Order: sequence, then C-alpha cells, then structure tokens
Amino acid sequence: MADFNELPAHVWPRNAKREEDGVVTIAGVPLPDLAEEFQTPLYVFDEDDFRSRCQDMARAFGGPEHVHYASKAFISKKIVNWVNEEGLCLDAASLNELKIALAAEFPAERITTHGNNKDEEYLRLCVDAGVGHVVIDNELELEELNRIAGEAGKVQPVMIRVKPGVDAHTHEFIATAHEDQKFGISLATGAAFAAAKRCLEADNLHLSGLHCHVGSQVFNAEGFKLAAERVMGLYRQIYTELGVTLEELDLGGGFGIPYMPYEEALDIERVAGDMLGAVKDTAEELGIAAPFLLVEPGRSLVAGSAVTVYRVGTVKDVETGKSDLPLRRYISVDGGMSDNIRPALYGSAYDVRVVNRFSDGEEVSSRVVGFHCESGDILLEDGELPNDIQSGDLIAFAATGGYQYMMSSRYNGAVRPAVVATRVGQTKPMLRRETIEDLLSLEVD
Repeated sequence: MADFNELPAHVWPRNAKREEDGVVTIAGVPLPDLAEEFQTPLYVFDEDDFRSRCQDMARAFGGPEHVHYASKAFISKKIVNWVNEEGLCLDAASLNELKIALAAEFPAERITTHGNNKDEEYLRLCVDAGVGHVVIDNELELEELNRIAGEAGKVQPVMIRVKPGVDAHTHEFIATAHEDQKFGISLATGAAFAAAKRCLEADNLHLSGLHCHVGSQVFNAEGFKLAAERVMGLYRQIYTELGVTLEELDLGGGFGIPYMPYEEALDIERVAGDMLGAVKDTAEELGIAAPFLLVEPGRSLVAGSAVTVYRVGTVKDVETGKSDLPLRRYISVDGGMSDNIRPALYGSAYDVRVVNRFSDGEEVSSRVVGFHCESGDILLEDGELPNDIQSGDLIAFAATGGYQYMMSSRYNGAVRPAVVATRVGQTKPMLRRETIEDLLSLEVD
C-alpha cells in the first residue's frame, strides 16, 4: 500500500511538497499558514505550475498561437494576465467571461467567443471589441451577427461549430460531438455546409474556419482524429463547390487529466503529434491545403495547478447495514457541494491528503462530506483514509483548479472561498472570500 503521506506527483501541483515537519507547502508556502490567513475552504494555485503547463501545451502544438485557454474552467483577471504573458490565446464562453478578459486588457484579437445562445449584447461586444473569432452555433446567430457587424461597419471573422457525430467515450453530460445535444450545426444533415455557404455570402462576416469539440476528459487522440477527418471532408466540399480555402481548424479541448493516483497523466506530446499528423494526412488525401490547427485546453492547463483546503469538523462512524462493510467513517468539512459540485454532478473522485501534519493511522473506509443540508453533499464517496484524522485537521483535495470555483454556489448561504496563488515562497491573493455582507447586498428593501 502506498504511503498516505506521499503526494502523487502527477496529480498534485508541480511545486507541492511535504516538508520534514509533515506540513504540505505549495511553492514553498505552508498550506496551514494560508488557511489561517484566508480561512477555509480555500483554493490555492501554484502559479508556476500553470505557466509550465501552458508552455508544455504550446510546445506540443507548435507555438502559443495554436493554443486558446478555455476560460470557462477558471477565469480571473490574474489568470488572464498569466495566459497573456505566456503568449496564448483565450476562449470566452459567455458575455461576462469576455468582459473579465477585456477588463484584464487581454488583446481582443486573440479571443474566441463561444455559446449556444449569444444575445445581442454579447454579439455586439464581440464586434465592438474586435474579437478574433466568433464561433457561430446556429443559423439565427449567423443572421444576427451579420446584421450587428453591418451596423458597426465591420467584417467579423467567424468559425462555424460543427457536430461531427463522434462518440468520445466520456460522461454523457460532457460529450459534445454527437447529434442529440445543444451545441453546433449538423455535419451529417448538410446543415453545416449550408451555414458555411451563408457565411461566405454574408457581407459582414469572414468565415476563417470550422470548429468542433468532442467532449471533456478525453485521454487519447482517436476522437480528435476522427472528428478532424470528418470536418476536413467539409473543408474539401467548401473548396470544391464554393472555391474557398478555409485557413483554420479548431478541434476544441477536452484533454483529460489524472484526478487519482491510479490514473495516468496525458502524454500531450503524443496526442498533439497524432492530431497534427491526422490533419496533415487527411488534407493530403483530400487534396487540399492543411488548415492552421487550434486547440482549446482548459482543465488540462488549470485543474492540476490548484488544491482546495478544508478544515475537518465532526468525525463519526456510521453503521452501513452491509456485512462486508459494517462501518463507514464520515469526515465532515467546512465546504461541500457549494464549492465543488463535480462529485454530485459527475460522480468525480479526488485524491485527498492531510496537509497540516504527518498521518500514521490505519486506513479505513471513509466518506468526506460537506456541511450542506443534502444527503448527496459528498465530496469523496468512497475512500481509504487514515483513522487518525480528527476535528481541526486540514485536508486538501488535489486537482481542483478547473470547474470548481466557476461552478460554485451560495447554497445554504455559503460564501465563495478565497482564491490565492503562490510562487517562490510568496502569496498573491486572486479573489477575496465572500462575506455575509455580499449576500445581503443583493437584498432590495
């Protein structure tokens, strides 16, 4: 059995370390010190970890201009600044994500915007700000964007989001390339070609390429390759029937990460090589020029860069009524589904460690639960944790930088935790902890 005190290097941030006194540090900053200063729950980012993952992704795909950080995974002005400093581009999936990016003075020409229900304010801001691409999701949006761009006297670069009909073998809630889901325009029915033709005929739109996304938590290139082959067929149809060569192909993101020690880390160099090779080979087979490949990683850049620290409250043993497992230990913490909905939504598992000391207890069947008035408020469904965990201990969940804070809520009056970053022994606050005054400020008397 692995030593519980060891931190799995492929799951935890790259600058996480358990020191000689048993305390876990991130980039040299002790987690207990951060918990004391900023309270718990607390998200802690390893800034250099994030930057290094950006660099790895850029190197794998041939340069930072090929990589668009998917800000829906986590966005704040500071992380937008990091993305900009590393030379990457950025995706916004909503009006307010775009506003945050622009507030951080991210260059608009390096922003791509998404969404299946973009309203007029969103489309107008895209045009007025001069974003690099608007990814068109439906025919109505195409007409609206052409009108808005015309009123502004501009020509807006766009891509069309295509449904390539690919099963990426992931959770149904995060599979996005099959026909029966809300995103994109169908390739199989010919609707995507019709939309491309309408874009090319529009006076105020410039069709630069096509976009697709196969899903999330994908660990090999097969789904991406199949999607590329199918979408490239549309490139050829556009070329042969309309005489137009599109410059770009965006295959989306969705690269998987390890959340648990038994899961393997993605070999991004291999996956990138497979994807680039598939696009090149398919273009040669179809007799067309290979488009410039874009990808949109979010989780694979940011999730592994952060941990969430909780303080343990009550600990109790519960009878299960099962002969093979008569008792289960319940460890309650001061957060829960309000700061991490993924276990309840997707059945997600996490690696959990005590971070304020060494632990030498016997591992017992344990469940980590939150404080919310829901029996489904479970952060760790079924884990083997030391039986010496007690009230007041600090435990941390690894790989929580993506889709935790951004999906957080105020359920049961919870306030959103603070978010801080560490780098070379220094701490940088990113987002302050909410207070009861924030909740009350919305009241209308």
